[in-house]
Amino acid sequence: MEYIDPHIHMISRVTDDYHRMAQCGCVAITEPAFWAGFDRGSAEGFRDYFHHLVDVEPRRAAQFGIRHFSWLCINAKEAENVSLSREVIALIPEYLERPNVLGIGEIGLNKNTGNEAVIFQEHLDLAAKTDELILIHTPHLEDKLKGTRMIIDMLKGDSRVKPSRVCIDHVEEHTVRLALEGGFWCGMTLYPVSKCTPARAVDIIEMAGTERIMVNSAGDWGKSDPLAVPEFILEMRRRGHPESAIRKIVYENPLQFFRQSRRWAEPFSLLNRQEG
Repeated sequence: MEYIDPHIHMISRVTDDYHRMAQCGCVAITEPAFWAGFDRGSAEGFRDYFHHLVDVEPRRAAQFGIRHFSWLCINAKEAENVSLSREVIALIPEYLERPNVLGIGEIGLNKNTGNEAVIFQEHLDLAAKTDELILIHTPHLEDKLKGTRMIIDMLKGDSRVKPSRVCIDHVEEHTVRLALEGGFWCGMTLYPVSKCTPARAVDIIEMAGTERIMVNSAGDWGKSDPLAVPEFILEMRRRGHPESAIRKIVYENPLQFFRQSRRWAEPFSLLNRQEG
């Protein structure tokens, strides 16, 4: 089955991962800007990082027939440094018309601090002024529920933000309804340590349904699986869910959300079928 991984950090993965993902049916990925495993010391470090996201990774992915898209921001973990964050936000507009940039993300909260909230709102302001899609990072573990509520309050507090153009990622059993009831899209992250297993993700689908929800691997520097979405597909099949429901979650829902970006381009496989 063809699928889209809506959140994976390929800068931290080897080229063989692209090969294996393509063999399993991956046709497109989107890569949010995130923490590099250390706090960067200058905005110029982010300039180099953005160059890698918008120029280098799309070429690497295309070798395997995978479309690569990116999101730009300074992540919540480094947002505690307000002066650096503002320098990085000032860089973003020059990249927003690059053909593979979908919007602003992954922005959000890490420890739910005041500085993080300030920089989150300044990212929102940029997204609103430039009419960009928004991808949200919700905090880990015990901070998740409080952080998700704070994020949704800030989103609702800005009348320019359209919930249908926002994806709240890393939802779990106790936060998925908050996001869906607010009219937002949701992402479930299949991550072995601090987020959902494929089995938990299927449990959530059985509880919350298939509307406005996606799954992703968030594969990165840590222990993670770039083939987590195919593992989710197998778990859905094991429980007897119809192929139409599986395809909706792993392919059709991401397409519907991402097509709202003026810079989305259809997967190569879909274009080939249309031309045929």
